[in-house]
Amino acid sequence: MTSTVEQTLTTIGPDDVEALARGAAVLGTGGGGDPYIGRLLATQALREHGPVPLVAPADLPDDATVMPVAMMGAPTVMVEKTPSTERIGAAVAALAEYLDVTPTHIACIEAGGVNSTFPLVAAAQLGLPVVDGDGMGRAFPELQMVLPTLAGIACSPMSIADEKGNVGVLTTVDNHAAEALARSLTITMGCAAIISNYVMTGAQARDALVPGTLGLCARIGHRLARVRAEHGDPVAAVAEELGGRVLHTGKVTDVSRRTVTGFARGTAIVSGPAGELTLEFQNEHLMAVCDGVVQVTTPDLIVVLDTDTGEPVTTEALRFGHRVTVLAAPTDERWHSPGGIALVGPRYFGYDTDPVRFDARESA
Repeated sequence: MTSTVEQTLTTIGPDDVEALARGAAVLGTGGGGDPYIGRLLATQALREHGPVPLVAPADLPDDATVMPVAMMGAPTVMVEKTPSTERIGAAVAALAEYLDVTPTHIACIEAGGVNSTFPLVAAAQLGLPVVDGDGMGRAFPELQMVLPTLAGIACSPMSIADEKGNVGVLTTVDNHAAEALARSLTITMGCAAIISNYVMTGAQARDALVPGTLGLCARIGHRLARVRAEHGDPVAAVAEELGGRVLHTGKVTDVSRRTVTGFARGTAIVSGPAGELTLEFQNEHLMAVCDGVVQVTTPDLIVVLDTDTGEPVTTEALRFGHRVTVLAAPTDERWHSPGGIALVGPRYFGYDTDPVRFDARESA
């Protein structure tokens, strides 16, 4: 079926992908890879193999075998090195063969950019349904930074595949070790690889995933298109869908970006009537500071939108002169637990500040 804003998304076909990819780029908080590339690959796979069913986590059988699939690496690299669609399904197949299991469902490990659309490619190729949920409710840069880690689910065994046909399976002592070893392999593979990890039962997925994120992505994307067609305020529409608010509006006056150890790291300055807002990012936007005062930090969402169109702007697409609006929005409450802050709080990323939570009561 073809989705609309009013309908519940139960099947994903080629006509749904544009809206879903746009909404995923919003939740990706600047990371997760280029949504345009992800949209092209998913649309191609769905046209070739047919639509895929979308299953709510609550409807998963206890004994389901849920296998996430994602891209690992620097989003800046993928702009120049488009992944092979065959590698996406191959990563799942290699891990299933190693574990001697038959996958029943494909899942997203993060809601953002290509990593909300690559699972559609694998699902279409393998003839499997996709879970309407993800492991973060947003995007984060490292493998262990998922709610399944907080739920005690192991990242490995995990598979990793590159565009040349190299495929490997890692078994590691813990999820942090999986990140370190897979990151080294990803760098060797050209700073971009396809992975499958965090294999879960249906019961585990119901407990560990954020439900409804693909449906939310599609809803955001469809609403953006409708509001623009009606000459409304697209930024306000996104803020309402996220339960967020505007932090800052202005023009990008400086961007410093580099690819280091497989990450796109950098700083962007947005200058506007309210002063200068500095965005600190490592693949994703992690901290927003206005005139020296921290406004919001990870794990809450920091989203950059084109002021006129409401289109999400990824960290690799930020350019001097771009007129943008920065939103803040709340994340899944589990991220604000002590374990969640230890995994994804600002100090983990090297910023000398305690977490500053989104506050809807503050004025824009």
